[in-house]
Amino acid sequence: MPYSHNLELPASVRSHLPEHAQDIYREAFNHAFDAHRGDPRQEEAAHRIAWAAVKRRYVKEGTQWVERA
Repeated sequence: MPYSHNLELPASVRSHLPEHAQDIYREAFNHAFDAHRGDPRQEEAAHRIAWAAVKRRYVKEGTQWVERA
């Protein structure tokens, strides 16, 4: 199910990612969810793609996600 606001994201995403990274996650998830329509693993694929999008811009340092330099 696509997310219209960051507050709708899973708690594990909201509690770990900064706001901008949540925006990236939400946008990537929604795009991937739409692109994988009809795939029985549509939601799983969308979550994997969303995390990959976040990891292109952010890196985890200790327990914090920080934007790449």
